[in-house]
Amino acid sequence: MPLIPEPLQHRLIQLRRVLHEYPELSGQEVNTAAVICKFLDGLAIKYRAQVAGHGVVADIPGRAGVPCVVLRADTDALPIQEDTGLDFASVHDGVMHACGHDGHTTMLLGAAALLSEEKDLPAPVRLIFQPAEEKGTGALAMIKAGALDGAGMIFGGHLDRHYHPGAIVVSEGAVNASSDNFTIEIIGQGAHGARPHESIDAVVVGSLMIMALQTIVSREVDPARPSVVSVGQFHAGTAPNVIAGQAKLEGTVRAQDPSVRQQLLSSVRRIAESIGQLHGAKTQVTVNEGTPPLINLPEMASLARRAAVAAVGEANVLPLKTANMGAEDFSYYMENIPGAYVRFGSQVPGKEGFPAHSSKFDFDEEALAVGAAYYQAIAKIAGQRLSEQTPPS
Repeated sequence: MPLIPEPLQHRLIQLRRVLHEYPELSGQEVNTAAVICKFLDGLAIKYRAQVAGHGVVADIPGRAGVPCVVLRADTDALPIQEDTGLDFASVHDGVMHACGHDGHTTMLLGAAALLSEEKDLPAPVRLIFQPAEEKGTGALAMIKAGALDGAGMIFGGHLDRHYHPGAIVVSEGAVNASSDNFTIEIIGQGAHGARPHESIDAVVVGSLMIMALQTIVSREVDPARPSVVSVGQFHAGTAPNVIAGQAKLEGTVRAQDPSVRQQLLSSVRRIAESIGQLHGAKTQVTVNEGTPPLINLPEMASLARRAAVAAVGEANVLPLKTANMGAEDFSYYMENIPGAYVRFGSQVPGKEGFPAHSSKFDFDEEALAVGAAYYQAIAKIAGQRLSEQTPPS
């Protein structure tokens, strides 16, 4: 028996392919929002458009006086040249849905179709179609625009190539890591390449910093607590016979535990300043804090698991295999209200080696029905919990 009606499943596949063919970057999701609104119009679901830019917020009625259950999908694409060979590959040069947001949007629209047929929902349901996730700014903008007003719980999910189609991955605890960036500016003393004793070599100082930063994770953090410190850029020098007087390092810090996150950032600053001082260079460390870690609390994970079992059966509900050090701005919502974040198996045979953000990324479209069925189930299960917690008016 299909998870959702076959006509709807076929419609969702076609819809996903349209979204995939016409991807739009963060902050530019004009056509994507129009497609979403047209679909919602066909279901007679009320919505607000142009929320926090090109976001769409739709509301499906439920029991009065109960906080709403929020379901969220991200809508933006990436600046990547597609190389999948799909018949519906991107027509926009250098822009691609390489993270599955076309699938996430389609799943939530599928859930909208299913929920619009429900009678007497135990709680209202709000659908958030969020722009600008890839920039890490969309969720905060949606919250500021009131997307969580009157909300009680929130649920979301992401396609995952590591699991078979039909699977839903649910775990309590950390699901995604925090993401913070740092910049280290080194001011030394330039000199002729033949007279290094007259310099404070910013390249040498920067190199020592890079090597020392690698000891933070290996020697300062509990090995059982996943964490990453990576230097991605090192800029210095103007000529081969000139010793650089200035250099700039830029990197990223990831952690799944809030206390480890702060430990890493403190250590980056301490090591950079100490090495600079040791070699007579001035240093300036700037930290740009990004998304917090995404952590499923046990009670919310339990609700998500119940919904997953209802959608795909016990055998297809799996635990998270390994820690995911990628970031997800869904965590901002969960700093405001409780919720849970799951993963939808979407492995395509022969394409397991092409990760998200790859030019060859693709997913099995069976996951579209899985996501729609899960969102329908969690809307009702979480809604019932909220209804039970709400005193009679």
